[in-house]
Amino acid sequence: MSKSKIKRSVIFPIIMLAYLAVMAWIGRDRLDRGEYLYYFGIIGVGLVIILLLYLSLRKKEQLQQRREEEQYGTYEEEEKEATPKDKA
Repeated sequence: MSKSKIKRSVIFPIIMLAYLAVMAWIGRDRLDRGEYLYYFGIIGVGLVIILLLYLSLRKKEQLQQRREEEQYGTYEEEEKEATPKDKA
């Protein structure tokens, strides 16, 4: 049994979402003052940046995995090579 490793493309955006939530909580006084556009604009921009971070990290991990598979092969290829072929 192998351990499940949490990917970097998941960890960093979760940390950034937590940071954004804390900053939204700290900045709620702007919401109380009626600066709705500023408050939700900053949150919206933060969410877009976090989404772009997630997508770019995921793409980077996929490219790295593809390079490793090209270099080392996959388990499926190893199993196919290891099974004897019947010759009739």
